[in-house]
Amino acid sequence: MVAVEMQGLVEDGMKTDHLALMLDVIAESRATRPEMRDPVELVWTGPERPGIANRDTSVVVRELFSTAEESVLIAGYAVYQGRDVFRALAERMDFMTELKVRMFLNVQRRRGDTTAESEILREFAHRFRTTDWPGQRLPDVFYDPRSLEIDAEKRASMHAKCIVVDHKLAFVSSANFTEAAQMRNIEVGVLVRSQRFAERLAEHFETLACAGSLLRLNL
Repeated sequence: MVAVEMQGLVEDGMKTDHLALMLDVIAESRATRPEMRDPVELVWTGPERPGIANRDTSVVVRELFSTAEESVLIAGYAVYQGRDVFRALAERMDFMTELKVRMFLNVQRRRGDTTAESEILREFAHRFRTTDWPGQRLPDVFYDPRSLEIDAEKRASMHAKCIVVDHKLAFVSSANFTEAAQMRNIEVGVLVRSQRFAERLAEHFETLACAGSLLRLNL
C-alpha cells in the first residue's frame, strides 16, 4: 500500500529526491518522539561490536526510574550494590512524594540453612535499608514465603526480573539488579510500550500480594 502511494506521488510530479527527504523527516520524527517509537525495543548489555546498536540495560533502567510519575513496580531475583542501581529511583521518590514504589524481591534461604524465618527476614530487611537503598523514603517490599521453606523440594524463588512504570511501560529482562548484570554481563531484555501489557504484568504481582501469596516485608 505504501509503495503504491509513493509511486502515485512520483507520477503526480514529486521528484524522487523530495520523496526521499520526506521519508527521512518522518523517520527522524518517529525516532525523537516517544509516542512514535516502536512498541517493542531490544535492550542489550554486553560487548559492543560493529553492527550491534542496541540500548544498554543500565541506561534504560535509569531512564525508567527517573521519569516515573505515579508508580513503579519492580520484580527481581538478586540485588547487589543496590545503592548504585536504585539511586535514580530513590532520588525520584524523595523528590516526588506521591510516587508509589513496590518491589517484589527474592529473600533466599541458602542450602542447608535452618535459621528461623524471622531471622532471615530481619537480616534481609537490615541489609536492604543499610546497603541496597540510598533514599530517605522506603519502597514497599514483598517476598514469596515459599522461598523460606526448610524443605528444599517445596522451596520457590522470585525469579522474575521486570519493571513496570506508571502502568504504561514494561521492561522484562534477564538482568538482575546488580552492577555486573546492569553494566557488564551479556543480558537481553525488551522494553514494551503498551499500557495493556504493562497493566496485565503489574496486575499479576498486585493480585498475588492482595491474596496474601506474596507478603510485605517489615522494613
